[in-house]
Amino acid sequence: MDVVFGHLDVFLEGMRRTVELSALSFVIALVLGTFVAACRVSPVAPLRWAAATYVELVRNTPLLVLMFLFFFAFPSIGIKYSAFTSAIIVLSAYTGTFVAETVRSGINAVSRGQAEAARSIGLPFPQVLRIVVLPQALRTVIAPLGGIFIALLKNSALAVAIGVSDLTSAAETVGTETARFIPAYLGAAAAYLLLTVPSGVATTWLERRLAIKR
Repeated sequence: MDVVFGHLDVFLEGMRRTVELSALSFVIALVLGTFVAACRVSPVAPLRWAAATYVELVRNTPLLVLMFLFFFAFPSIGIKYSAFTSAIIVLSAYTGTFVAETVRSGINAVSRGQAEAARSIGLPFPQVLRIVVLPQALRTVIAPLGGIFIALLKNSALAVAIGVSDLTSAAETVGTETARFIPAYLGAAAAYLLLTVPSGVATTWLERRLAIKR
């Protein structure tokens, strides 16, 4: 443990960057995924096809491949960002596909009669979705969304592959400096647990707090 406590500032900075990376990516993924889910249930066929294509292509491509493709290949066609920004974009786009499918399942769980009643009083589809369906759908899928956030926290470790200085990078730095990689990576594993376990507890609390009484 002396390896960890002797380089505590390095690990804390890595944790801060991991939290920042994960939080920003999840917020964007939540907005993107909700929009894509709305497109997937839209009465406009081209929107449904475009959304389905995005979900299937991105979700079924390995995240590390997407990282490398965006950061190393896209600059050749003029798309170039810093490593941190690139990681946020890729993590958001990838996680957004899982958010989209989760939110879509929540939308499908809302009673069809409520949507029909809203349409019967003249509300257009966007308002039916925004006012009646989405508020209930999001409350229904709090637990799965919490699981997606925890998965995102762990997936963010792949950002080290394109040079992001996160928690995994901190463990690599400490391991290189001390030649003691096992304690360094065990310290990183413990730090990830310190982030994921409270996230799970918070998700459970939020689910109970906002549960829909049926």
